[in-house]
Amino acid sequence: MLIAIIPARLGSKRIKNKNIKNFLGKPIISYTINKLKKSNLFDEIFVSTDSKKIANVAENYGAKVPFLRDKFLSGDKISTIDVIKGFLSNEYFINKKIKIVCCVYPCTPLINVKDIEKGINIFYKQKKSFVYPCLRYKHPIQRSFSLNKNKSIRYLFPNFEYKRTQDLKYFYHDAGQFYISNVKNWKNKNKMHTDATSFEISNLNAIDIDDLEDWKMAELIYKQKNKI
Repeated sequence: MLIAIIPARLGSKRIKNKNIKNFLGKPIISYTINKLKKSNLFDEIFVSTDSKKIANVAENYGAKVPFLRDKFLSGDKISTIDVIKGFLSNEYFINKKIKIVCCVYPCTPLINVKDIEKGINIFYKQKKSFVYPCLRYKHPIQRSFSLNKNKSIRYLFPNFEYKRTQDLKYFYHDAGQFYISNVKNWKNKNKMHTDATSFEISNLNAIDIDDLEDWKMAELIYKQKNKI
């Protein structure tokens, strides 16, 4: 079996009720669920949550919530891998022959099904523990600087201050969308980002929604892509 698990806890400090907040008229998690359903890549789609309210929304859009997440797995400092590990360890999965698990974050309305399919194919071909998408930094990080209290500038990499941006090496960061691995790795590994393979996706297919400005930008991109 190939399954998807969407981790969606209730608590969210920066955006209240983030995982079920209305995104262009519908709960944002519904976009992720619908994309996964229409992809026809998964045998089952689950949501891991500590909230009955989120569970009801998820089930209304076709995901399965067989049980609520333990409270100790819903804290701010609990890692994604611990959440998936705890979810798969529930007795509900004892007789299910699951081979591959794709963890997909709930606030990913821009996610592209082809990116997920590509990630799954890469996982089958490579020998690394996890596969996940990445985004290229739009501006070279070698030219980054900090601002002191008096607004004075301090370059983090002074040697590159006068280098042309086109001559600098590209760097990437986790797209914050999905992670693919087998059940054994999810249960036994403690990290997802090391011993992993990553592949670049378009910046139009992902945005890390951390605040309301990100939220508005995601809505603008979604409307443009879908001609709304």
